[in-house]
Parts: sequence; C-alpha cells; structure tokens
Amino acid sequence: MQKKYYKKRSARHPKRKIIQGKIRPGSDPLLKKIFQSIGVPEEKPFKPDPFQLEAIDAIERSDCLVTAPTGAGKTWIAEKAVSRILSKEGKAWYATPLKALTNGIYSHFCEVFGAGYVGILTGDRKENTEAPVIIGTTEILRNHLYDAMEKGEDLDADLVILDEAHFLGDESRGVVWEEIMIYLPARIPLLMLSATIGNANQIAGWLESIRSKKCLIVNEEDRPVPLHHLFFHPSGTLLPLVKNREQNKKAVLDKKVLSYIQSDNPPLLSPPQKLPPMGDIIRVLRKFKLLPAIFFLKSRMDCNNALELCTGEGLANDPERKAKLSKRIEELHSQSSHLSGHKQLWHLEHLAVGSHHSGQLPSWKIVVETLMSEGLLDAVFATSTVAAGVNFPARTVVILNSDRYNGTEFLSLNPTEFHQMTGRCGRRGKDKVGFSVVLPGRFMDLRLVSKLIEAPPSHIHSQIRINFSMVLNLLLSHTPGQIAEMLEKSFATYLISKKSNKKKTLNFFDESNSYLWRDFLQHLNFLKDNNYASEDDILTDDGVWASKLRIDQPLIVAEGFRLGLFPESDPALLAGIIASFVNEKDSKDEKLNYEHIPKELVSVFLNIKKRLRPFTKSMSSKGFGFKSLYLRPAVTIHAWASGMPWEKVLSMSEIAEGDLARLILRTSDNLMHIRNLSDVFPEAARNAGYAIELIKREPVITLFE
Repeated sequence: MQKKYYKKRSARHPKRKIIQGKIRPGSDPLLKKIFQSIGVPEEKPFKPDPFQLEAIDAIERSDCLVTAPTGAGKTWIAEKAVSRILSKEGKAWYATPLKALTNGIYSHFCEVFGAGYVGILTGDRKENTEAPVIIGTTEILRNHLYDAMEKGEDLDADLVILDEAHFLGDESRGVVWEEIMIYLPARIPLLMLSATIGNANQIAGWLESIRSKKCLIVNEEDRPVPLHHLFFHPSGTLLPLVKNREQNKKAVLDKKVLSYIQSDNPPLLSPPQKLPPMGDIIRVLRKFKLLPAIFFLKSRMDCNNALELCTGEGLANDPERKAKLSKRIEELHSQSSHLSGHKQLWHLEHLAVGSHHSGQLPSWKIVVETLMSEGLLDAVFATSTVAAGVNFPARTVVILNSDRYNGTEFLSLNPTEFHQMTGRCGRRGKDKVGFSVVLPGRFMDLRLVSKLIEAPPSHIHSQIRINFSMVLNLLLSHTPGQIAEMLEKSFATYLISKKSNKKKTLNFFDESNSYLWRDFLQHLNFLKDNNYASEDDILTDDGVWASKLRIDQPLIVAEGFRLGLFPESDPALLAGIIASFVNEKDSKDEKLNYEHIPKELVSVFLNIKKRLRPFTKSMSSKGFGFKSLYLRPAVTIHAWASGMPWEKVLSMSEIAEGDLARLILRTSDNLMHIRNLSDVFPEAARNAGYAIELIKREPVITLFE
C-alpha cells in the first residue's frame, strides 16, 4: 500500500531560506566523466538484442510475457511477430490501453507493413477493418470477444498482442484486460509487452493455469541507454544523487546530498506554493548539454504556469534551429485552424517549450509530441499521471515531487510510477546516456527517491469486478454455470489459491472464495427483478438489446429507452441528454443560467431524472452504484451539437478544452452503441448517427486523428 503524504503536506514547517536570483551553473567534479560521455551514438546496422530474439522464438511455440525497460525495443518484437503471421496469410490484433498509443502504433505499422495491411478501431476511428492487422483499444478487443462468443465463433485472429500489459493492475481499466485474457481462445498465441511488472511469474502462472499452455517470460533489465541520477542543488550545482553504484550495490545518497538534507535549514529553489525558476533550471541543463528535458509537475495549472517562467535564450543563440522550429510549427498547425490561434503557440515558437497534459486537445498534444520527438524543443512540462502515456523520450527528466495527488489525497510515488517517469530518459539512437534530475523542495523526499531507484516494479493485483455490461454479454452465450467456471479463472481466484498455500485451486463455491459469484448472482437477480432476464437465467428481448449498450451505465440508459424517455427524433437534443450519462466528474449545476438554456432540453432532462428515480433508488437499495445526472454536460454538448462556436462552448462548460474534448468523444462512443439498436429503436439509432456527425468535428477531430 502506498504511503500517504497528506499529513506531511499539511504540517507546518519552519521558514526555509529561498535562493532566488543566485543560481549559477556548476557541477560536481565526479560528474565530469559522465558529462563527457554525452553525445549521439554511432549509427550501426540494427542487430536485435538476445532478449528480442528469445521473445520471437517464444511466441512461435507458447504465450509470451516480455518485460523490458522503456525504449528497449519491445515494439520490434511485435513487428516481427506480426510479420510472421502475415507471411502465413494470418491475422493479428494489437491492443493498447490508450487511444493516443493506438494511433501511434497504427501510423508506425502503416509505414512498416503498408496502409493496406493495417486497420484501426478505437471508437473514434474505424478504418480498413477487414485488414489482416488490426490496431485497437483493449475495450474494442474485449467487445469483439463478446461478439464472437455470442455467435458461437472464434475470434478471427492468429495472434493477439497486448501492449502496456501492466494495465492489468489499473484500478479502472484492469477488469477489461483480465476479461480479455479469460475469454481469449487458447489456440491464439498471446504476446504481452510491458516495462513495469513486479510479479511476472504470478501472471505467467495464472495464464498457464487457465489457458493450458506454457507462458514464457522474457525479462530484460538492462536499459538501452544508461541512466544517471542527479540532484539539482539550489545554488545551481549539479550533484550525483547517489553514490557510484558500481562500488555500492544499493542506491545510497551521495554525501553532499546527505549533507544538504541534514543541515538545519537547507535552502530551497522557491517558496512551497510556487514553482521554481524554470528559466534558470533550463539554463543550467543547457550548460551541461542535458536538454531536451521533460519536467514532471503535480498539476495542469503548474504545467501551464511553468511556460511563463521560461526565457527562450537557447533559440536566441541558435537562429537556424529557431527557423526550423517555426517552419515545422507552421506545417503542423496548418492542419487545424484552431491550433493556429492556440494561446500556448507563442511559447512553442519563441521559447521552445511546451505544456502537455490531459486538459489539452489531443491534436495539440500531438503537435508538442512531434516537436519534442524531432529535437526542436528544449523542454516539455507534463503531469506525472501521463508518464505512462507520453510518446516522446528526452535526454533528461526533471522530477519536482516525490508524491502525487490521486484526486483525493497525496500518495508517495510507487516504484512503477517512478520507473515510468525515468523510463523517458535517454533516446535510443540519439543519446549515449540519459539523466533524471531531482529538484529539492518541500514535497521532495530524497531518501524515498533513492529507494525507488533500486526498487523493483510494483506487483500487479487483480482488478476484476462484476458489472451489468459483463453480465448481460456473458448471458448472451453462457449459462450461469458456465459463467461460474469463467469467473473461477480470474486472476483474483488464482492469487487467493496461491496465498492459501493449497496445492489445488480452491473450490470456487467455497465461502472463502465466492465473492465474484455472489456479486454475479446479485447482478443477475436484479436483471430478473426488472425483466431483463427470465427466471430461467436467460436474457429477455430487452436484455438482449440492452447487452449492446457497452457503456458505463448500460442498465440506466436501457431503462430510459424502455420507458421512452429519450428524444429520439432530435439529434442535437439526443446528444446533449446522453452526455449527462457519460460525464466523468460531478458537475456543478448551481450557477447555470436557466434563462439561456433551451426549455425543451431542461424539460426532457428533468423528466428523465424524475422517471428514472424509482429505478436508480432500487439500484441503490441493492448496493449498485450509479453516477448522478447533471444538466451542465447536457447543456454543453447540446450547444456544441447545435453549432455554437468552440470558444463559446468552452467558456460555457467551465472545464479545460481537453476535458471538453473527452466529454464529446465519450458521448460519441455512447451514441455509437445506441446506433447499434436499429432493430428495436430505429429512429433513435438513425439520429444517434446524425448526432455523432454533429459533435465529431474540429477541433475535437482534426487531420491528426
């Protein structure tokens, strides 16, 4: 369990000395040799590493789990595995947890294999779906498995690749990964790629137990680019963070760093609630050729504010790079009229710095990633929560805090999070060495960081849970008894059985190991009580079409359709109402000006809330959670669907443009599922398609997408 740092952040500290305007670039003599090793490696003909060849051999005869540092060449393994499948005229599925990663892999595979051989399925994109190689999100792959089971067919694939396999342990997404591994036919080889899995043996053992075939582990611990950890002293002097690890197996803090933290009143770079002088820090990094750098900050606001603290002196001394940067920016933002007026465009062009976080439009993040990858930026400021999803390495990463905010409280970084961040250090083929630079601050625990350096990746635990979408879709093709057998294959059951030290798997129906089954029965009984399933444990007609709603709140939306509550004939109104069911965060309706909201929208929304209240109360009484409905997202999406300009809708929504884009895209995802109900609700299905066209437009969807 992660250590909580909330008390530490809230506690009073004695006033600390702040060094401002006194930063002078300097470095410890011990770093001289390391800095001399900085440079671009010689170009050599590509030669696969032993672990890559081992993995290619393994996937030919078994399942395979590959764990290797970021940038070690896991994608090459996937390429070769797919190439072998194509040579046999077979088909392959490549699944990732994030749409951005899916888009990136799709573009890369199109270059490698040719666009005609590759298709993409993300919910937002549906292109060349009959291609022999499909790149998609894990949710789409899970849905394809549902469809195959319903039809009594096998998944049309000869290889499945799961990238970023550590998402199996993700609290919100892990259940989808576990479902895939349970449902995937054993005949289809499974290749899993990850940089950070601490209990690979357990996962392999579990897969062997449920798939009745060997799962070989290919582990590579050596980084392709050596990593050095540095400490940025407030004076501007760079110090080794830990002692020479060739002489000390453990990561022990360097004596000068120890001296700093043990002093009575060690100086800081800035007051606790303010950002450090980013321009000065970049100047020091530039002096020692440590750029480009990724700065990991605690919030979106900090990422944006950090831009204002930069000077851009690097461009002033390099007119050739400035001209190249300006030209490339013009090429990129010409693909979207919105980007040309972006408020952070000036910082990109004149300071060579960018901000990258979830509050920004996907197209803007692609611009920043592209410029960074091409070596045209000095620094990117990003939140630590996107460390696993960023698609650009750097020579250096800069870490400002040893904790992160999870939305509720501050938690110390765990090994997986730390390794994800430092995994961005050092660009293969561009750098001989990479660096992580730790800044001093009130919320930086240097002793914790030294432990994280040598700590193995965190263990992955099962995140499987029963939900109505799962139950509805499994009942399409399985009896409760068969579903019980499936649930017994869960990673959770396997871990419990191993923890019990019993030689045989625990009886699934035993009191000590039946929580999944009890949860399933609770869901099934509720479906029966509301006529979505019969007393014979078979889906009713309503249950069958409700199973097609593979969304966050399928049963509530289904009940709305069953009661005839949705405005089926008005695409803009339908889009707005559906947005209330997909809103990720609780909205605040208190400040809404009802005088400027279409009366029909308010009337439909209030009627839906009133008519659904008995159903949601019944759900709540049975222990099922549901998201509250708010009017604001409905107002926002209805305005956008009705043609209101982007900037005006953004102002109305009172959320960041990235959050607005995500709300639009998730609404579109839900409308796509409604579009699949053409057999029972033809008018709603038809207008759901029109609604998608109304909301999926610039700047949410651009030429980048």
